[in-house]
Amino acid sequence: MNNQKYIALIDCDSFFVSCERKLNPELKGLPVSVVSGERGCVISRSREAKMLGVPMGIPLFQAVEKYPECIYISANHYNYTKISKQVMAILKEVSPNVEVYSIDEAFIDFTGLTKLYKKNYYKIARDLQKRILEEVDIPVSIGVSRTKTLAKLASDKAKNTSTRIALVGKCSIEHLLSFTDIQEVWGIGRRLGVKLRGLGVRTALDYVNRDESWIKQRFGRNGLQVQAELGGIIVSPVSDREELPKSISDTKSFLEFSSDLQFLKNELSIHIHSCCTRLRKIDCKCSTIGVILKTKDFRTLYIKKQLNSPTNFEFEISRTAFPVLEEMFNSRELYRSVGIVLEDFRENAEEQLLLFNDNEKKEQNEKLGKSLDKLEQKFGRNIVRTGFVNKNIPFKQGFLTSPQDVE
Repeated sequence: MNNQKYIALIDCDSFFVSCERKLNPELKGLPVSVVSGERGCVISRSREAKMLGVPMGIPLFQAVEKYPECIYISANHYNYTKISKQVMAILKEVSPNVEVYSIDEAFIDFTGLTKLYKKNYYKIARDLQKRILEEVDIPVSIGVSRTKTLAKLASDKAKNTSTRIALVGKCSIEHLLSFTDIQEVWGIGRRLGVKLRGLGVRTALDYVNRDESWIKQRFGRNGLQVQAELGGIIVSPVSDREELPKSISDTKSFLEFSSDLQFLKNELSIHIHSCCTRLRKIDCKCSTIGVILKTKDFRTLYIKKQLNSPTNFEFEISRTAFPVLEEMFNSRELYRSVGIVLEDFRENAEEQLLLFNDNEKKEQNEKLGKSLDKLEQKFGRNIVRTGFVNKNIPFKQGFLTSPQDVE
């Protein structure tokens, strides 16, 4: 294990709100909250919204009633993903070793960059912060320290500084840990934090000072890894290798409750298309799908099904998903949302053609899927939609009803 590395965590501030402000600069300086849907909850808040007291996770209908002066915007994850990629592209230009941790966070191995750029770590972080703001219009906080776990704590500390940059070197690690509640440590969380408090461990420094045997007996290998990282010993180095996600999902609340099966199918097909687009971007196919159906009173129905063969094509997934939706559907119920979950991924390079499969049709479907992606890249998201046309809904230009419509 190498103790001499320096790792930075770049964390986009109130990312979803920052994205909305980038797209609509008139929102800057105003209290803004992004919600998960028209009937969803608050998932991102501006500093001004936090000052009003808007809590994270509050349902929209309650937030509007209690904090009417705040502006509420429905989340647009497609836009957020595009902006995130712009931020990550800059990071990868600065260092060859970048680990994208989430849509708004990434670790960078700063080791050696002082010699490359002839600057200290603080100036590298400051210039990087400035560049992201100028080129992407997204504010970021940056924490720099000896390990990922310490960089995460430094990033949290940076949010409360005027520069939004914090460096925690070898000599200041103990000071930081002594003022860090054990629940704030990355990998600990609230539930385990409560247990540790019951055992007399209240701060991160208390945890580091415990005997390794005591930690191993109660929390195993993972507990020892957290202790090592807090002590400045790298257990989890920055890795630019992109791991396949365990699942891809898409769902959104309706503007109005519905008991119309055809409407539900239309909405489900939109979510299927969104997931398939993301699946093709990582050059993978899925073998398992799950259909989510949520009722007006927040009951959630979920059924998983195995596919006959791995796919990333909308119509093949719909053939399995729509019968599942019909099985779950009750015409006497009102529903607030529908969604899809894709699981069990395999890379296309690993796939073998089967002797008795219709491989020619399979190739045609793959070409069609890629064509849909190219149309969206050129003309915008949802320029073409896959699904059924409800007799009660006017036909919209660019809405596909079946594979034959594009032949």
